[in-house]
Amino acid sequence: MLLHSHLHLNVQFLPPHSSFPSFPSSKFATVPFPTQIRTISSSSSSSTHRFRRIRNSVTNDKLNESENNKKPLQQTVNRPYPFHEIEPKWQRFWDQHRTFRTPDDDLDTSKPKYYILDMFPYPSGAGLHVGHPLGYTATDILARFKRMQGYNVLHPMGWDAFGLPAEQYAINTGTHPKLTTVTNINRFTSQLKSLGFSYDWDREISTIEPEYYKWTQWIFLQLLKRGLAYQAEVPVNWCPALGTVLANEEVIDGVSERGGHPVPMRQWMLKITAYADRLLEDLDELDWPESVEDYIDVASRKSDLERTELQKEKTGVFTGCYAKNPANGEAIPIWVADYVLGSYGTGAIMAVPAHDSRDYEFALKYDIPIHWVVTPDDKSISESGKAFPGEGIIVNSSNTLMGLDINGLGSKEAALKVIDWAEKSGNGKRKVNYKLRDWLFARQRYWGEPIPVIFLDDSGETVPLDETELPLILPELDDFSPTGTGEPPLAKAVSWVKTTDKLSGRPATRETNTMPQWAGSCWYYLRFMDPNNSKELVDKAKERYWGPVDVYVGGAEHAVLHLLYARFWHKVLFDIGVVSTKEPFQCVINQGIILGEVQYMACRDKDGNLISADSTNMLNEHNLERISEEKVTKSGDSFVLKENPEIRLVARAHKMSKSRGNVVNPDDVVSEYGADSLRLYEMFMGPLRDSKTWSTSGIEGVHRFLGRTWRLIVGLPLSDGTYNDRTVSVDKEPTIEQLRCLHKCIAKVTEEIEGTRFNTGISAMMEFLNAAYKWDNHPKSVVEAFVLLLSPYAPHMAEELWSRLGHTKSLAYEPFPKANPVYLKDSTIVLPVQINGKTRGTIQVEETCTEEDAFALASTDEKLSKYLDGQSVKKRIYVPGKILNVVLDRKNIKVGVQ
Repeated sequence: MLLHSHLHLNVQFLPPHSSFPSFPSSKFATVPFPTQIRTISSSSSSSTHRFRRIRNSVTNDKLNESENNKKPLQQTVNRPYPFHEIEPKWQRFWDQHRTFRTPDDDLDTSKPKYYILDMFPYPSGAGLHVGHPLGYTATDILARFKRMQGYNVLHPMGWDAFGLPAEQYAINTGTHPKLTTVTNINRFTSQLKSLGFSYDWDREISTIEPEYYKWTQWIFLQLLKRGLAYQAEVPVNWCPALGTVLANEEVIDGVSERGGHPVPMRQWMLKITAYADRLLEDLDELDWPESVEDYIDVASRKSDLERTELQKEKTGVFTGCYAKNPANGEAIPIWVADYVLGSYGTGAIMAVPAHDSRDYEFALKYDIPIHWVVTPDDKSISESGKAFPGEGIIVNSSNTLMGLDINGLGSKEAALKVIDWAEKSGNGKRKVNYKLRDWLFARQRYWGEPIPVIFLDDSGETVPLDETELPLILPELDDFSPTGTGEPPLAKAVSWVKTTDKLSGRPATRETNTMPQWAGSCWYYLRFMDPNNSKELVDKAKERYWGPVDVYVGGAEHAVLHLLYARFWHKVLFDIGVVSTKEPFQCVINQGIILGEVQYMACRDKDGNLISADSTNMLNEHNLERISEEKVTKSGDSFVLKENPEIRLVARAHKMSKSRGNVVNPDDVVSEYGADSLRLYEMFMGPLRDSKTWSTSGIEGVHRFLGRTWRLIVGLPLSDGTYNDRTVSVDKEPTIEQLRCLHKCIAKVTEEIEGTRFNTGISAMMEFLNAAYKWDNHPKSVVEAFVLLLSPYAPHMAEELWSRLGHTKSLAYEPFPKANPVYLKDSTIVLPVQINGKTRGTIQVEETCTEEDAFALASTDEKLSKYLDGQSVKKRIYVPGKILNVVLDRKNIKVGVQ
């Protein structure tokens, strides 16, 4: 038996969302270019082109006044269509007209609602790559689609802006974190707008604003009132250099990169364990991806602490005492060990060394007997010198005196039988024991929400602030660095820390720990429903209408703990009547990762000679050399050097990171191809939930598709490079074939958007375009419908085409086309043709084909015509859609026809 000695508890977590820093908005101009814009020639659009970067907005702002007075540089760049003019134009239009504003008090609630939300981004300044807009583009397509279907759409954006990165930057540079955070927010806003995302910017919120964190503090007080927030002395990983408790992800071999050690500290805890059953049971009602399996694992099985402890050397000491095994009466030595969790169960466990890797390591180290009680199917496993934690057949587990025999049973069946035996014999009782830990809620940081409690100086009693005192404003500090004593930086704000209890007038001290970054992101989806309400967290009527979130999209790597904490807070708010739903998010979608472009590496041996990658399994023993794409060719399933096909290369794609040098910046892509091309390509790369590899050459394909769309509808450019203000569509009725082609496209695009299969929706539009290029003319009604289909994917081009088709309003709220089932049927059928009662062949005819037309087709058919040429027809029997039987005059039948 093992007892807890001391506990290394790492429960501060990293932010739940990817960092999404922005780049400055590009300032485009019409052809010819003004001099301050760097031009990119059309010949540079190959996959190996090294993009040039447009100067940042600060530089442009300084140059604008003087540069606008200069004559433009007469240089023309050939583009498939003028996206550099179109996209800024429509972004300005949407901004000025607040096109995507969702009405608040004047909302027509008789219409259906659709609340689609992106996971709250952290506005870091670290840089943005093309993988980040993947989920944003998907949600924007859904939002635009649902608006056009007549839904009230709530599609907001805001900022999870508190957090350690901004504070560390402030410490290193002396810049207040609010300044850098606001700068990053402004840049990120311009980034999102440059990609044409249809957010309702009137609902923008930020966790660092007192009007917002007032309600974060209010929620904390409700938790405190209900005994769900409490203080405890817990061992935590304290890093003196950072001056805070470390999250598990920040710990390497027990310490941070800057050092640290476990120490007991007074911490605020949230009793999430009180909701463990409901957090698991209510998942059954949700539409969540398979990776929720990971979420359940965190919630019900293995804690993060256990994962870090697995790699740690186990130490312990024998107590000299023994316990009696109730199942067989044997004496069991009692040890104290550092890897046993004091918070798990009673803090004492029955170790089974043969079937737990930690127990096995401990038993080997201290020469404790190891008894196998589960036999794996693979007998070699029991001889491998390792523990076997899996399921198998029970052995060495029978005691007739105790009335227990589980030999020969499977693991699960045996476990149930032992539980029944323990309850009947009075040796134990059935209990579900979650390994979920209470949430450590305090941080020794400056840049976070102040915790609204005070401590009376004379008694140490904890006193919550009155709700009328909220928000408790974060005080201004010039020095954010760690104190080095374990006290948080807020302890330096002496005049703020020293206060008086409002009720008793006694002197008191404010809590100087702050809330973790998770706090603000736990409930932001509710504030978007009612962002300007100063009297309550959210209006009940608005919450009843908008809740829950219909679709919630974000990366799986950041979602697990965020979803756990947000659901916990939501259930508390449900219990106290603030919200009307048990769950915050009905459907969760985890988008895949966009990997960097494939990198090709050649191996060299110790003498510097190139060797084939398939000649060694130990690539780490050889020097790897980067090979440019133009020197590579594919041979079968492998990639080889063009100049020496015998040399097989290593081809790998990695997650984008600055250290690997494979980051693709979206402002470069937008400059070269336009925002619509970037949006379209990210959706066309593959299924939304799958990981994909970026290819600069791949984006050229969708860019050509948009160019072909433009030329089909607007026509070719004039001699001066400009285009007609109108389109080449014609005011005439479409043919049956044109209608069939259109409505099949409508049906497919609609189905694929609803199923978030955006790549196949694009394929359907490409097929339509190929067919349309074969038509002699393009009826306006067909062209308009196609432009509406395209608009969720490529909104800038679609708005421009819609305008050129003669419309004066945005297409954002135009009805999305509906497929007519009449045109979805395949109208041609295969008609059997009989000659004198014997089937001689078939012809393909329209369903509405007349007898005369059917006979004419049969007469010209290569196979049937030899039976009919020169023959006298006695009669024809025609059953529409079924058969054509031609009866010939037998007197004139040719002899020898086979």
